Amino acid sequence: MTASDTAPDSHDVPDRPPPARLAFDRSTWKEIAHLLANLPASLAGFVYVTVVIFAGAGLSVTVVGLPVLAGGLLGARAIGRAERARARALLGVRVDEPSPLHGRGGADGLLHRLWSQLKDPVAWRTVLYSFIRLPWGVLTFTVTFVGLFVLWPVLPFIARGLANADRAMVRGLLCPSDDLERRIAELESDRGVVVDTAAADLRRIERDLHDGAQARLVALAMGLGLAKEKLLEDPDAAAAMVDEAHGEVKLALQELRDLARGIHPAVLTDRGLDAALSAVASRCTAPVTVTVDLRTRPAAAIEGIAYFTVSELLQNVSKHARATRASVDVWRSDDRLMIQVVDDGRGGAGLDGGTGMSGLSDRLDAVDGLFALHSPVGGPTTVTAELPWRERATS
Repeated sequence: MTASDTAPDSHDVPDRPPPARLAFDRSTWKEIAHLLANLPASLAGFVYVTVVIFAGAGLSVTVVGLPVLAGGLLGARAIGRAERARARALLGVRVDEPSPLHGRGGADGLLHRLWSQLKDPVAWRTVLYSFIRLPWGVLTFTVTFVGLFVLWPVLPFIARGLANADRAMVRGLLCPSDDLERRIAELESDRGVVVDTAAADLRRIERDLHDGAQARLVALAMGLGLAKEKLLEDPDAAAAMVDEAHGEVKLALQELRDLARGIHPAVLTDRGLDAALSAVASRCTAPVTVTVDLRTRPAAAIEGIAYFTVSELLQNVSKHARATRASVDVWRSDDRLMIQVVDDGRGGAGLDGGTGMSGLSDRLDAVDGLFALHSPVGGPTTVTAELPWRERATS
């Protein structure tokens, strides 16, 4: 009898699953290490919260209590940072760091910083996390430590379940608020745009003054000096120089008026958007129809942004559009100031075409506005802008 005669036929043996393999891989050992470290980490966090935070809260009726509580909350932020780092390293949890607290200098800045620390939601969520973690840390340490010696066949499955609970707690209490953080990032970006725009405007004003009115006034002073020297020797030449200086004065005044109008036109302050936009439209190379349907005037800042937006759009019409006609419509829709500029030019404008559209879009974004451009090749071009409506302050 051969071995093949004694071996059972494979068709006579029922199908059996392959033997189970326990998942004692690298990630499992990291989860086990995290669960074992929960006890010392949670114990340290609980002691810190109990002693520092509760002591500060208890002393808040005194002068020193609030600074102690604020310092304790700063320490809680450090605990949260360490717990996020531990979760990233051992649990593979993708946890973003919250934005740092910003404070101002000076006495008012010290009070502002103290108040910001006292109402910091990130620190308070870390306090809650540290306070409820002690019993969880005892449980996970005990189960995992006993499992290493008694329950090791099923320990990977137990560790995975406990680690998933840890992941949920980290995401729920230690993660920054997505909406809040996104809004903070947008505001920081918008603040940078506003600062850059203001710096660019100041450089433009300085350049215009230096190259225009200032140079003309210097030439005027020199001309008047020469006229003074020739007043007795050659009165006719002196009179000609004075007459030339008079012409230079008129040109300098015109340049200063143009510069002041570029900063903030007087007609906008005195008569509002309707008159100011009509004045801008009269300087456009194409006929422009202006319609302003506003029962009340918006805040001065919003009104100024609307004016300069339309002014720059009409400058683009004059320089690039080759349009035969254009229209400007301004109206209010709920809490938004709506602006629409349409021309029948050649079209093809874009936010990256070098026509200032990108800068306009950035400026409107910085004040929670919107900028929409539709400009197919061949035209027409339609630009729609939205600004937040704010009521004008009564003087």
